[in-house]
Order: sequence, then structure tokens, then C-alpha cells
Amino acid sequence: MYDVDNPATLDIKVQKLIVLFVFEKMAIPLEESTVLDLCSSDNNWLRYIDCKQCLDELLETNLLYRVPKSDYINITQDGTSCLALFYTRIPSHIRDEITTYTRDNRMRYKRRQQYFCDYSKNSDGTYTVIMKVKNDITTLMELRLVVTDRQMARYIYKNWADKAALTFSLIQDNLLE
Repeated sequence: MYDVDNPATLDIKVQKLIVLFVFEKMAIPLEESTVLDLCSSDNNWLRYIDCKQCLDELLETNLLYRVPKSDYINITQDGTSCLALFYTRIPSHIRDEITTYTRDNRMRYKRRQQYFCDYSKNSDGTYTVIMKVKNDITTLMELRLVVTDRQMARYIYKNWADKAALTFSLIQDNLLE
């Protein structure tokens, strides 16, 4: 049937059910990259390529949908109904693992999606740090900050998720005074 430690041995239907189950347990729209990381990189529920294929097929069959004017995907009512009928086909140990993991990490993934940060090196040797605060539909704020070195760029990058809400609030409050 399948090897517990090898997601490649899971039937494609079970793999799709796993993706639907992840959406149901996360209970928030997710970016495609977040789903791929969640199911393959951060956990070993599916192989990356299998997860990508499942996402594409679930979108084609309208069990998942792209949230309008955003980069997010969410489960449809049909997807929820399908999952309700067939979730027992997902091995119980995988269901338990997904349930526990999503409960413990939901807010971390939500923050990761809402508070985006990246940096790149400029031709003059400085670094540009791009920081964003997003909601489910749009980017609420985007900051570009040029810093002198990689160490400073990495420091901002590492701290953005913890400081984004306060930074957004302070800027908004100051501008609206």
C-alpha cells in the first residue's frame, strides 16, 4: 500500500486529500509557496513536485480557488464537502500530525504571509531591504530601506516579523495625526 516514511508511495487521491486537509486545518487562505513549504519542506507529508501537481489539479477542479486580487488560495465549499466524505482515506498518523502541526504553527505561517521581508545587494555594495505588511487581499504598506552592509540587512530581515505590526501602526498613527 504505502510506506509511512515515504510520501511518494501515497496514492494521488490521498495526496490531494492531504492538501485539502491542510487548508481545512489552517483555516486561513495560503500563498502557494506557503503550502509547498508547509507540506514538503517543513514537513514530509508530500514531495514538492507532488504537492505542486495536487495544487494545480485541485484548482482546476474547483476544490480550491484563488482569492480574487491576491496571491492566496483557499478551499471551496466543494473541497470541504469532498474532504468530509473521504478524509478517512488519509492515514490517521498523517491526519494527527497535520492537526497538531497546524494548531501549533498557524499563527507563524499567517505572520510569515502578512509580514514579508527580503533583501538584495545593490551594485554599489549597499543592500536594499524590502518590507511589506499585507492582508488577504492587498499590500497595506511597503518599505524599501537601503542599508550599508549585509549584517544590517540580515538583522532587519530577522526582526521584521516581530516588529512589522508595531512599525505599521506607528507610521499610520503618525501620518494620520
